[in-house]
Amino acid sequence: MTQITQKLNYIYKGLALLIGGTLMLSSCSKDFLEPKPLSFYDPTATFNTEEGLISAMAICDRHLKLYWATDHNEMLTLGTEYIFSELMVASATDKRNMMSDVAHQLTPTSETSYQNLGRTNSIWYLWEETYKGIMNANTIIQFVDQVEELDEPTRNMYKGRAYFHRAFRYMALVFQFGDVPLITKILDIPKQNYRSTKRDAILEMITRDMEKAVEWVPDQQDMGLTGMVNKGACRMLLAKCYLALGEYAKAKEQTDILIEQSGYSLMQDSFGTFNDGGEPQTWPITRNVIWDLHRPENKLSPGNQEVIMGMPNRGAGAESFTKMLTMRILYPFVFDQRLKTKDGKQALLNIRRNHDDYNPNYDYMRAFGRGIATFRPTSFHTDGVWKVNGIMDETDLRHNSEVGNWIRMEDYKVNNKESAEFGNPVTLYNPDNGDLLCSDSIRRWFDVPHYKLFLDDPVNEANITGSDGLRGATNGGNADWYLYRVAEAYLLRAEAKYYINPGDGTIADDLNALRRRAQCSELYQGAVTIGDIMNERARELYWEEWRNVELTRVSLCLARSGAPDEWGNVYNLNDFDKQSGTDSQGGSYWYQRIIHYSMYNKGPIQIDATGISNINYTMDKKNIYWPIPYAAITANNKGNLSQNFGYDGYDPATPKWDNWEDAVEDEDKISE
Repeated sequence: MTQITQKLNYIYKGLALLIGGTLMLSSCSKDFLEPKPLSFYDPTATFNTEEGLISAMAICDRHLKLYWATDHNEMLTLGTEYIFSELMVASATDKRNMMSDVAHQLTPTSETSYQNLGRTNSIWYLWEETYKGIMNANTIIQFVDQVEELDEPTRNMYKGRAYFHRAFRYMALVFQFGDVPLITKILDIPKQNYRSTKRDAILEMITRDMEKAVEWVPDQQDMGLTGMVNKGACRMLLAKCYLALGEYAKAKEQTDILIEQSGYSLMQDSFGTFNDGGEPQTWPITRNVIWDLHRPENKLSPGNQEVIMGMPNRGAGAESFTKMLTMRILYPFVFDQRLKTKDGKQALLNIRRNHDDYNPNYDYMRAFGRGIATFRPTSFHTDGVWKVNGIMDETDLRHNSEVGNWIRMEDYKVNNKESAEFGNPVTLYNPDNGDLLCSDSIRRWFDVPHYKLFLDDPVNEANITGSDGLRGATNGGNADWYLYRVAEAYLLRAEAKYYINPGDGTIADDLNALRRRAQCSELYQGAVTIGDIMNERARELYWEEWRNVELTRVSLCLARSGAPDEWGNVYNLNDFDKQSGTDSQGGSYWYQRIIHYSMYNKGPIQIDATGISNINYTMDKKNIYWPIPYAAITANNKGNLSQNFGYDGYDPATPKWDNWEDAVEDEDKISE
């Protein structure tokens, strides 16, 4: 780590109070949004060289991956995106304040730390850390023109990459929180009189920025390093900006270029390094393209023609990487007494390699991880979404247990030798009397997309004598991850075509390109629905896309375009995101997907578990946007931020900026 990087890291710890005053509810006197520079901090000195810009850009790049990889003990930040969708719910049933009854639990004052509401969401993190990322990007944008040693193309390259980082984060904010403060500058004096800027105004600004970024940032093939922002990534984000603003033909043009003119292609055959899955005697892997595509060692390899931009998070210098605890957070909690055999024994045990009776055929903890199921998939994710044309596609490699890509609960075999059921598949019910053998099926009985979530941990794999937390990849490991693949460009192009002409028969071609690669038997024929497109996104991009953000963006696109959803609903741009209630009528496309396909608003669920015995999953139409944190509003004590519809403090008369230019001009007007 260079001296300037160390200095920047220290500086940013101080500057990280971006939403100054929101760390504690009582902190109204703290600065809001713009940090007070530390006494030794002179940005004109720190960023007047290219070395300073490189270090600042490295912080931006590293910060990006933390949305996927950040560990809050029993959390992964991205899980919050998924529990606000039709694909997942919180499932840490030992936590009484688990984020399940969202309609009533989520308030402007419920989120004041990284681990609120039972450590089953990261809404606070997604507010605070996103503004930190914006601050980092703004630093580069503001000071790059002062680096005299750079020529104009090089300055523009840095500026374009910073535009990407800022636009990526604003794209997330406007579809998570709606109208938010627009911050584009690093100020010397604290400002406490911000007002919110309307969603569309922010979208217009970042679209303008991304048009420049596509022009200025080089292609990956012209760069010496992997994992930095490149032209393809800028083009992908620009396509999403165009979709959000209703510029559908422009969005299609960008995806056409990505698919046909940029050198990317879907990987069709096995490639790279073969990973046997950790313990092949317990769970053998038959090599296939889907498995290879999602191995961390292959994601950023030179032979991968599908990756547009990835996030490096493995290799030498492990101290700079962050573990992705997918095997702990996202796998079922099976190693305890709540999963039994029909003769009353614990079905699955943690067997250890250093014991004399170790049997590698039944080492499920090492093969599948030490799951605690902070989140669990919905039945739609594990079953319903895999039906195409009303038929379960049995050959789809992304849902295939025979090759090892997908784990079904029945794939676990009883490994307790004291049971007469030893070696037989675990069962949810006793076949003799129908009794439930799993007392908490929310947390302990669900299928897993193993090909996406299995990660190596070579350090712990080598530790045979350690505790069960240090055996194999029982939690997960350091792993490179995808930000964008060309597969998503096909899905975005299909979406753009749908808004232009829902009857366009070529939409099916884009979806089928992915389905053929996955060796599917069922292909789309003729006209498809927006639901078909979103289902294919769920199948292809699970734990890559920000599912809640994408659902909300598509909700806006449907309302703006007037195109119908899969049920024939047409949405109104004026009120699709300004409704409340938990009934089945109205709301947004986001809400309709959730109530049709998830566990929300279906009534209480009885389980026998420590903590919660009567879980009620609810979601309100208003929850399409999360509440603006009350602490941020009160810290801005010389101005007014707008609260979102349906939450305490909402006032439609609160003034907002209608265009981004006015918001930027106002940034220099410091409160008295």
